[in-house]
Amino acid sequence: MGELAGRRAFVTGAAGGIGRACAERLAAAGAAVVAVDRDADALAALTGEVEVEPVVVDLADLDAVDRLDLAVDIVVNNAGLQHVAPVEEFPPERFSHLLRVMLEAPFRIVRGALPHMYGQGWGRIVNISSVHGLVASPYKSAYVAAKHGLEGLSKVIALEGAEHGVTSNCVNPSYVNTPLVANQVDAQAKTLGIDADRVLDEVMLSPAAVKRLIEPHEVADLVTFLCGNSAAAITGSSMKIDGGWTAR
Repeated sequence: MGELAGRRAFVTGAAGGIGRACAERLAAAGAAVVAVDRDADALAALTGEVEVEPVVVDLADLDAVDRLDLAVDIVVNNAGLQHVAPVEEFPPERFSHLLRVMLEAPFRIVRGALPHMYGQGWGRIVNISSVHGLVASPYKSAYVAAKHGLEGLSKVIALEGAEHGVTSNCVNPSYVNTPLVANQVDAQAKTLGIDADRVLDEVMLSPAAVKRLIEPHEVADLVTFLCGNSAAAITGSSMKIDGGWTAR
C-alpha cells in the first residue's frame, strides 16, 4: 500500500516516454492509473507490464476529450508533440494542432476533473511543461507558445484550487531521453544542415550545465512527489529539472 493508495490518477501520453514513466511510478505508489494515449498498440504493451486502465483517445479531438470520465484525484497533463520550422514557414494548421493537444486539451481535462476534486477537498494537477515554458528557442513557435500558455493556466488553477485542497504545478524538464526528442534532433539537423551529434552537443545541450539528456524516470519521480502529502503546500510553481539550463 503506497502513499497514493485509493487515489485515481489520469495520465495523458501514457504509452511512452515521460508519460509511461509517470504511469509506472504512480502505479507503484498505489494509485489506480488511467493511461491515456492515441496509440492503441503502445497502450496494449503498457497494460501487459503495468496494471493500468487504458483509454485510447486523440487529444486533438476536443469533443472526445469532453466525453472522458474525469472523476479522478490526480491529473498529469503530459501528452505533447513538436514541429520545428521558422515562423514564416510554420504551417498554421500545425500550429493550431499543437495548441489543441498541449493547451486546450489540458484545460478541458482539468475543467472536467475539478468538480470531483473540489467535492472531496483534495486534488493534484501536474502539468508537464518544459524549460521552453520559461524560455524560448528558435523554430519552435507552437511548442513554446503552448508551454508558456500551460504555465499561465497552471497558476490560475493553483489560485482557484487552493481553498479546495487542490494543488497545480508545472514540471519543467530540459531535453528528455524520449522518441520525441530523438525526432527533434533529426528535424533540427535537417533545418540547420548539420549532423545529429552536433545538434545534440552544440545546440540542444549547449545551454545546460549537466551535459546529458534527462531520463524519463527522473521526471516521473518529481511528478509523484508533487502528488503526495509532502507537497501539499507546493502550488503555482514551476519545478525545473533542466540540468542548470536556466541558471545562467
